[in-house]
Amino acid sequence: MSLPRRLLAEGLGTALLLAVVIGSGIMAERLSGGNVAIALLANALATAGGLYVLIEVFGPVSGAHFNPAVSAVMVARGLLPGAVLPAYVAAQGVGAMLGAGLANAMFELPVLSWSARPRDGAGLWLAEAVATFGLVLVVLRAPAARVAAMVAAYIGAAYWFTASTSFANPAAAFGRMFSDSFAGIAPASVPAFVLAQLAGAAVALGVARLLDGPAGERCDAPVLARADDGDPRGAAPTVVRSARRHVA
Repeated sequence: MSLPRRLLAEGLGTALLLAVVIGSGIMAERLSGGNVAIALLANALATAGGLYVLIEVFGPVSGAHFNPAVSAVMVARGLLPGAVLPAYVAAQGVGAMLGAGLANAMFELPVLSWSARPRDGAGLWLAEAVATFGLVLVVLRAPAARVAAMVAAYIGAAYWFTASTSFANPAAAFGRMFSDSFAGIAPASVPAFVLAQLAGAAVALGVARLLDGPAGERCDAPVLARADDGDPRGAAPTVVRSARRHVA
C-alpha cells in the first residue's frame, strides 16, 4: 500500500477507536445511574468489540497500529521503516483528537474541551506500563489468524485488572485529554502516562526477543499440531502457520 493510504488508515482507524472509547464511556455514564462498575463494564465491552472490528478492517492496509508505542516497536523489529514513524505517529495523534471531538459532538458536548479528570500516582503509572507491556507482547506473539481477537480480548480484560483501566496507547492518552467525560484524562496527567506506556512497550520488546531465542528467530515456519477431531483412529496432524500481521 502507498504511504498516503497507510496514513489514512492509521488516522481514520485511530479516530474511530477514540470515538468508540469516549462515546461508549459517555453513554455508559449516562445510562448506568451512577453505578461505576456497570459503566466500566459497558465501556470495556464496547472498546473490545470496536477494536476487534477496526483491526480486521484496517490491518491489511496499514497494520492497524493505532498506537505510537506499537509503531515504534515495529520499527525496532524491522517491520516498519523508521523514516515513516513520524508520519504514523502524527496520523495517529491527529486521528485521536478528531475521534475525541466526534464523540463529544455526538453527545452534544463541547467538541474539544480539556478533561478535568486527574489520573496520577505510582499505581496508575505501573498499571499503564503493565497494560502496554501485555498489549505489545500479544501483538508480537499472537498467531495471525487470532491476533485481532486476542488484542481485543486483552484490552477488554485489562480495563478490569489494571488500576488505570488500560489506556496502553500514547495516542489514546493524547486524544482522551480533549474530552471532559468518563473516559477523559487531565492534560497534566498525560506525560507520565506516556512515559509509563513507552517503558512497558520497551520491556515487552525485550521479552519478545528472549522468547524468540538467541538467534532472534521467531517460529514463523509451518509447524505440526495435533487436532483431536473425535476420530477414534486418533488425532489428525494439522498444519498451523504463525506468521503475524503487525497490528495493535
